[in-house]
This record gives sequence, C-alpha cells and structure tokens, in this order.
Amino acid sequence: MKLVTFRNGRGRARPGVLIDNDRKVLDLSAAQRARHGKAAKWFASVLAIVEGGDEALEAAAKLVKSKSRSRDCVLDRGQVQLLAPIPAPPQMRDFLCFEKHLKQGFDAARRVRAQSAPDPAKALAEMEAKGVLAIPQTWYERPIFYHPNRLNVVGTGTDVEWPAYSNLLDFELEFGCFIGKPGRDIPKERAREHIFGYTIFNDISARDEQTQEMGGQLGPGKGKDFDTGNVLGPCVVTSDEIGDPYRLKMEVRVNGERWGGGNSSEMHWKFEDCIAHASRSETLYPGEFFGSGTVGNGCGLEMMRFLKPGDLIELEVEGIGVLANRVVKR
Repeated sequence: MKLVTFRNGRGRARPGVLIDNDRKVLDLSAAQRARHGKAAKWFASVLAIVEGGDEALEAAAKLVKSKSRSRDCVLDRGQVQLLAPIPAPPQMRDFLCFEKHLKQGFDAARRVRAQSAPDPAKALAEMEAKGVLAIPQTWYERPIFYHPNRLNVVGTGTDVEWPAYSNLLDFELEFGCFIGKPGRDIPKERAREHIFGYTIFNDISARDEQTQEMGGQLGPGKGKDFDTGNVLGPCVVTSDEIGDPYRLKMEVRVNGERWGGGNSSEMHWKFEDCIAHASRSETLYPGEFFGSGTVGNGCGLEMMRFLKPGDLIELEVEGIGVLANRVVKR
C-alpha cells in the first residue's frame, strides 16, 4: 500500500491510501466509519497505523479491497493536499550511504569554500594538500549520520522557502525508510524486519552556509536547519510492495530537465547496517525515519549547478513516486 497523510477541505490531516494508479485517495477514517459504523484507533494517523503493525495494515487492506465502500470515501488526488506521510516523525536520522556522492560532493564543496577566499586558486590548493573536506576514514568503518530537524518537515506540493542567509541553495535526491517495529541492539540480519516502508527525501541544503559550518566538525547546522528544509513524500510504500529496496532507479529533474540520478544499488551502507548501528544500546521506535543520504549525481553541488527562485524540483524513485516542490523567495 501507498499510505499518505492528506488535508481535506475542512483543513484536517487524515490518513489515506493512494488507489487507482495513484490518481485517487481513499480516506481510511471515512471508509472505516462507513463500513463498520465506528472509528478505529489506528486510523487516527499514519503514525498510528505504523504503531498498529500487522493488525492495522490488515484492516487498511480490507478497506482498500472492499467493493462496497462509499464514493464519499474516495477523493481525487488533485482535490486534497498531501502532507509528509508522517508530518512530524518521532525521530529523524540521515546517513551518508553513497560513496560516489561523498567523493564528488567534497570536491565541489572545497571549490565553493575557496570562492570566498581572496585567492580562490591558492585556497583550493591548500585545502587539497591538507585533506580538507575529504572522506574521513571513519566513514568506511561505520555508517555515520546527523539528526535533521523533524519539525521542519513538509510534503509534496509545498513551496520550499529560500533561507534569507543563503545564496547557494541545493536539493538532495534521497530515499529512506520508516521504522515499524521497536527494538534495541538489533542484529543486522534481523534489521529488515523492523522496516515498515519507504519514501523519498529531499534534504534541501544551503551550500554556502553548510561549507562554512562543516569546519566546526559538529554537523551542518544552519546549512540544513530552516523552515520547509526537509521534504518527505509523496507517500510511504509498505515494505512488502517494494521488495528489494536496493535496485531502485532514482532521478532528479529541475523544471522538467533531468539533472542527475542513480540507483539504490550503489549504497555502500544498507539500511540494515544503519539500523544495527543506531540501535546499539538505544531503542528505536515506530515512525522513526532513516535517510539514505544523497545518491551519486543526486545534487546540484556535484555538478556545480544551483537552484534559482521559482525552480520546480522533482525527485523520482522507482516504486514510490514523485516528490515535487517549488523553491520560492519571500
């Protein structure tokens, strides 16, 4: 199933399922009441469905398959606003799983930082000689991550607001998974059992701010943290429908032009590695999000092409759909 959170005409956020080749949305709460005459606790939100596990998914599947559902329970996709599948995830972790992106991204980041120096060529040569912004050995030893701001999450179709302090805004083509089953000290060979489903992630980045902050070795900071900077969606596809998550084509388009892309098969660290690492002496809970990091050739920085106000970004991942947002300046 492709689960979504949508806002209806009364402005309420509700859980639903994409049906009819993603053209329509089944309102699960309305369908539940129409068929059973009462509400079900797991149809309060997509997060409640995730927490409800197999029982909640089975109940949702029955509503999708029902031939007697009321037409009032089915809405045209164009009539609703899709929010992030889980609008405020309990936790977010974004990993760096693609080596190609790191190699190309660090090379470009050195050039961006050098441009602010009095002598860019000299500054670039010095950074290269000192190994500044190079892949650290730690990356090859363990999957590393940072915590995106879970309160800055928006969905497909929502405008991304350009942060006032940045001149170089970029997209990042990622996908990710939501944890479905809680656990601690999860072994890698059992980690797939804890994945509920998959979605697309656009980790919007203020590159000029990020390259300055990374020298502090504490993470991206304001290079990533600003309103509307974390985009998830358009849906969460349950893991049974994805099958093998490491064979998915990934593509990014800006204003309809293909800018880049890759394949999830290129992941050096798999989600199983990330889950096993993060859960060491730490409990993971349903609804937590794990990002893959950017696929190689999946951001403008790698091509030294950056966004402009008004640009439409479309991230597409095979089997999930298209996550589309326009960049605007206030």
